[in-house]
Amino acid sequence: MDQTYFSAKVEKRISAIHGRGLFALEPIAGGEIVVVKGGHVMTRTQRDNVSLELGPAEIQITEDLHIGPITSEQRERGMMHLNHSCEPNLGLQGQIVFVAMRDIAEGEELTIDYAMTDDEPYEMPCDCGAEACRSTITGYDWKQPSLQRKYDGYFSWFIQRRLPHTDSGES
Repeated sequence: MDQTYFSAKVEKRISAIHGRGLFALEPIAGGEIVVVKGGHVMTRTQRDNVSLELGPAEIQITEDLHIGPITSEQRERGMMHLNHSCEPNLGLQGQIVFVAMRDIAEGEELTIDYAMTDDEPYEMPCDCGAEACRSTITGYDWKQPSLQRKYDGYFSWFIQRRLPHTDSGES
């Protein structure tokens, strides 16, 4: 049994963004569950040790916990292949459920903005091709007020709970 759930409406294939990607085989409605990330829950230190052998394949689910594979077989089956885009079509509900942020057309690549899940020190170039491409992605992009407004309700729970509550005026 696989640890990660994939909707029957998606498939992995070659991506113009990077390596392989996840694509819609048929239309996906806004709000529909697309992927549920599974794996082993690991501390940051455990994740770092596993990543030395497997490379990156996990997602951050709390300040110090990550979920992902611990063997190469689990990595291949559970790898979501959700490439980054500065104009993503998927967001999170909770920590591991990826949902469509809008209606998605057949053939469209499914993407997330890493700002929704990451809170770690890194920097990488971005060439997602989006009109609003930030050119550089960091592990702290979630702190940008413009992204907080754009993705409110779609951040991983551990990030979402840190954001100002714009509806009630709380901070």
